[in-house]
Amino acid sequence: MVRTIALLIGAGFVFVLGIALFGTVSTAISDPAPETAEHEFHLHPKDAHLPSAGLVGKFDRQQLQRGLKVYQEVCAACHSLKFVSFRDFEQLGYSEGQVKALAQAWPIEQPSVNPDTGEAATRKNIPSDRVPSPYPNEVAARAANNNALPPDLSLMTKARHDGANYVASLLTGYQNQPAELLRKFPDAKTPTGLHYNPYFANLNIAMPPPLTSDGQVTYDDGTQPTKQQMANDVAAFLTWTAEPNLESRHGAGLATVIFLAIFVFLTIGAYRNVWRGVKH
Repeated sequence: MVRTIALLIGAGFVFVLGIALFGTVSTAISDPAPETAEHEFHLHPKDAHLPSAGLVGKFDRQQLQRGLKVYQEVCAACHSLKFVSFRDFEQLGYSEGQVKALAQAWPIEQPSVNPDTGEAATRKNIPSDRVPSPYPNEVAARAANNNALPPDLSLMTKARHDGANYVASLLTGYQNQPAELLRKFPDAKTPTGLHYNPYFANLNIAMPPPLTSDGQVTYDDGTQPTKQQMANDVAAFLTWTAEPNLESRHGAGLATVIFLAIFVFLTIGAYRNVWRGVKH
């Protein structure tokens, strides 16, 4: 009796789900969602061909240093990097002394308190400090950016789909709205204070173009600082900030695959050796 009741309840539940699914599909067919500018003109990020991409990708230390310089001279004026300490930059190939000098020369200092007066003050950065935010709080950040809050970039390439390619494409994707977009969607004109970028989710982004011209940053290694090169370099750097252990993870994954391949080969050999005298 209990089993019969349970079966009836289950059948009723499935029946109700079937009706709901049928209604949803019927509505989608008879009354499809209207086309939107975001759906039609949003672009998938272009492949930046970073060395860290792929199953066995590795970081290019020189590229990471170039990316740090782009962040320092272009991005740090608005975006924080709160999960990264200055001493972490030793992983990019800098010596302890270079990291100390970099921290002290950083344009934004650490908040502090004057021990004599008790008033707010600032001090030079030291290697153990986190990279400081350009704003004291969220209110100040919004006030300086037309009420838009610049996101922290520490984990940006993990927070966005196809993150490294997204960053590189977004930085080089600013353009005028296509005439076709305005013809098909007259109400989709970019609002005042925003900027059209087809790689951004809703096509209009509050951040002005950060990379405005070639040569905006001077590289120490002589690399030509084109806009695309700077975008790729800072995307590589932000890939490292989001996952500094990427190379170790790739190495462990490759070792695991090799181990499993050898294990499978040995298992097949053992199986054939044990059962070779048995007739099927």
